[in-house]
Amino acid sequence: DKEHFVQARKKVKQPADQEKIGGPRIGFYGVLDERFNVSLLKGVATLHPEWHFVLVGPVVKIDPQSLPIMENVHLLGGKSYNELPTYLAGWDVAMMPFALNESTKYISPTKTPEYLAGGKPVVSTSIHDVVTPYGKQGLVHIADTVKEFSSAIKNALTQKNDEKWLKRVDTFLNGNSWDKTFQRMTSLINATLADKLQGRSENKLEAYV
Repeated sequence: DKEHFVQARKKVKQPADQEKIGGPRIGFYGVLDERFNVSLLKGVATLHPEWHFVLVGPVVKIDPQSLPIMENVHLLGGKSYNELPTYLAGWDVAMMPFALNESTKYISPTKTPEYLAGGKPVVSTSIHDVVTPYGKQGLVHIADTVKEFSSAIKNALTQKNDEKWLKRVDTFLNGNSWDKTFQRMTSLINATLADKLQGRSENKLEAYV
């Protein structure tokens, strides 16, 4: 929903629970569950106390106490879909510190294009559907260890005003939308069905020969 998340590129009044948080802000919105790499976040937050990590979303299926309780880690709880661009607007970098496990093996995070639509540099662990195409096209930074993730955030912080990068992001996003994805999927399904029907017809003809 590019039109919804592109609102994050505008200067908007920050939500009360975020406006007093210092910067730079590195943010994540989404469900905080077994897919979230808690140890990675804790390691990066410990290494860089000058950065502030904003987590927006409900805690599900994991112990809330397992999340790092630190001065530079801010748990803001769940927010509505309509509020997300407002929070995103106040971040310098968006992150996706997913764990690499069975729960994340086949995920394809919709927040990747949402963050990019909001004009935010993104740092993610090496989730397959993020590496391809986003990582390979240089649209998203990919990192897995504490040291790598920290270095990627440093690079991303210098990228937020990179007009050339943002232009490449927009070019990519213009070719992708739910409507276009649906149209491509429909075409693939129809073509497959047509091939199947054609194959059945040929088999019937062979039976008569």
